[in-house]
Amino acid sequence: MGVWIAIIATAAGCYAVKLAGLLVPDGALERPAVRRLAALLPVALLAALTAQQTFADGHALVLDARAAGLAAAAVALVLRAPFLVVVAAAVVVTAGVRALGG
Repeated sequence: MGVWIAIIATAAGCYAVKLAGLLVPDGALERPAVRRLAALLPVALLAALTAQQTFADGHALVLDARAAGLAAAAVALVLRAPFLVVVAAAVVVTAGVRALGG
């Protein structure tokens, strides 16, 4: 029964957040500060998710093959490589480090 209460509470919370977004006046969304925040927030969230998935294992900080792959992707981005090349570089370096035992 407790699981269903959690599901219903989560669904109600999601509906309330969606409703709150729809009730915001248009004038509030046109402010320059809100527009800048809306443009930068997805990048910040993606960066935080990437860092958490790369460097965390439960409650411990980990430096393993994923960090090497992320570094390779960062180098490829600095060199202005196309997106698929960035992903391929990260995959190849991560696989290589894991194959070498890292």
